[in-house]
Amino acid sequence: MDGFDDAASVSSNRDKEGDDGASGGLKFVGILFCQECNNMLYPREDKANRQLVYSCRNCGYSQPALNPCVYVNKVEHDVDELTQIVADVIHDPTLPRTNEHPCPMCHHKDAVFFQSQSKRAEEGMKLYYVCRNEGCAYKWTDTSAQ
Repeated sequence: MDGFDDAASVSSNRDKEGDDGASGGLKFVGILFCQECNNMLYPREDKANRQLVYSCRNCGYSQPALNPCVYVNKVEHDVDELTQIVADVIHDPTLPRTNEHPCPMCHHKDAVFFQSQSKRAEEGMKLYYVCRNEGCAYKWTDTSAQ
């Protein structure tokens, strides 16, 4: 067997391995290669048999798909820290106040601020501001402090 056939068998065996949980039991097949001419196999529908097959665009070789998954799109939701800030922080006497950063919404000069609690090393220091105008309480960040 040459290297391409080995790669085809490795990538087709990959989809038989354990479930990663994120894609509902299906794993991405990877790249499959033609056993006849070593070109890439592409997924297509065999309408006569109503099944998914991988076929070569060069020589016409095809093989049935062992896994119905041809694409995995993993969505990771990163929660915005601004939505986690409670507006009542404007009444917290322990938080520092500033009048040097006016509110971008109502232009009120008084705001409370605090540092990000993020533990991610790739993020620099980020300051969060909350407008002390009770009718506004707009939240914003200042990333220029990084």
